[in-house]
Amino acid sequence: METIGSPLLWGVFAVLVILALQADLVLMRHGGPHKVTVREAAWWSLGWVVLALAFNAGLWWYLKGTAGPEVANRIGLEFLTGYLVEKSLAVDNIFVFLTIFTFFAVPEIQRQRALVIGVLGAIVLRAIMIFAGAALLARFHWMLYVFGVFLLVTGVKMWIAAGQEPDLAENPVLRWMRGHLPLLKQYQGNALTVVRGGRRLYTPLFVVIVMIAITDVIFAVDSIPAIFAITYDPFIVLTSNVFAVLGLRAMFFLLAGMADRFHLLPYGLALVLAFIGTKMLVIDLYKIPVLVSLAVVAVILAATMLLSVLVPAREKGH
Repeated sequence: METIGSPLLWGVFAVLVILALQADLVLMRHGGPHKVTVREAAWWSLGWVVLALAFNAGLWWYLKGTAGPEVANRIGLEFLTGYLVEKSLAVDNIFVFLTIFTFFAVPEIQRQRALVIGVLGAIVLRAIMIFAGAALLARFHWMLYVFGVFLLVTGVKMWIAAGQEPDLAENPVLRWMRGHLPLLKQYQGNALTVVRGGRRLYTPLFVVIVMIAITDVIFAVDSIPAIFAITYDPFIVLTSNVFAVLGLRAMFFLLAGMADRFHLLPYGLALVLAFIGTKMLVIDLYKIPVLVSLAVVAVILAATMLLSVLVPAREKGH
């Protein structure tokens, strides 16, 4: 598979991610577990966006000197488009995370731990799926059409399901855990398990983290094919994905109180997936330029967010 990812670029990316995760784990948890304020989350969210844009600028500058301005411009646009797509799809993750936290009545100070593990799991999972997907596409071109149909169908299903609350009580994973694991009803601080009378018991926080991990799997299956419509380069696919996921925890606390304000956003995400799926299906007939894809995705997201503010949400039950 072709990639611009040299050992130097992979090394710089790895070091940057490790330092960023360490900063997130140490600085955002400064003072111990606490309720993250909107202001704190806003500054962190801005910081993650700036870090992603700075990485893209540095990558563009490096490629301009080693591969020429044409390659640098193309890669820069691919990264930016991929980052925007993955960042927007991550918003849907957040709304589902909020539903999980509400369903299990997760205390505010325990939400940080659940999200930390969720973000780390998402990074590992996406790295595995990206390299597997890149290998498949390098060997079987027709997989593009499979991904395209999948994204198109997913977009239609997301449109139909928009505005509906997921029924977590009927989730098969949750039902299996309730039927096969000894579960506690009360939270035990940040503990995932406790031993009582020689028997290991699982806390509600353990169940929440498992549910978040399952959510990561589901959304990775949706989002990974989406970015392959923009670029096949595993370096760009992985870096744009990871930078989008890194800010997930801060973005959760920023958007948690605004889920109802952007009630039309799921419709916009559905249109984005349908557009990207269509782009994959017609790629051998017409390759939609990356700049056009970036503009379409940006306009769809901006329009649905603006309409969400202008058009009030209908009350549940009406």
